[in-house]
Amino acid sequence: MDIQNKKIVVFGGTSGIGLSTTILLSKMKAECIYAISRNPEKSNLKNISNVELIKMDVLDENNLASFYDKIGKYDVLINAATGGERALGPFMNMNLEGYRNSFKKLWGYTNTVRLGLSQLSKNGCIVLVSGSPARKCKPGQIALASVGGAVEAFSRSLASEIKPIRINIVSPGIIDTPMVALEGKDRDDFYKNATKDNLIPRAGKADEVSQAILFAIQNDFVTGTTIDVDGGWLNS
Repeated sequence: MDIQNKKIVVFGGTSGIGLSTTILLSKMKAECIYAISRNPEKSNLKNISNVELIKMDVLDENNLASFYDKIGKYDVLINAATGGERALGPFMNMNLEGYRNSFKKLWGYTNTVRLGLSQLSKNGCIVLVSGSPARKCKPGQIALASVGGAVEAFSRSLASEIKPIRINIVSPGIIDTPMVALEGKDRDDFYKNATKDNLIPRAGKADEVSQAILFAIQNDFVTGTTIDVDGGWLNS
């Protein structure tokens, strides 16, 4: 698919991987990119002519349905939203409410896809973002693994039902984004420790993930699969 003159929806499009994706697609002359998040006013996208900022919570089905009705036909759906809540730590020590809340990411993804398919063009495509713990879980990552695994299974299962529309997953490893609130040496040490066993021992960049999202959009022969951008996490 050629990006030029396409209408593209990016959930989570104002921060981290989603922000990088929005900027990349805007430079490729998409007609309009709807960059959606809960706090779009904090982004640096306000002066980009082909980007429209939308404030929305993907768990609000009524607002989501109204948004799709308003924009009409579009070409690409990307969801890089995190869901906002993550439960970390050993399962037996974990607050189960926190574990359940981690699945808000899955419900947000299913909402955006279910309600968005009616307006997506017949040759359109969907790209969702999971994470490496979906297929190689380290201690303390059971919530991330459970949610990511569910997102990937959802995508693979849906691919045959919605053809010729394509749907794919991009699965990042440890990526340097604002989700990590640490600064300075503490931030550097965190990423160094988290990636020391990877084949490429460093944190990835949001731009490296957005390039994989672009590939999933542009390559018309790819559907129902997962594209890993993880520095060799799965092989370490």
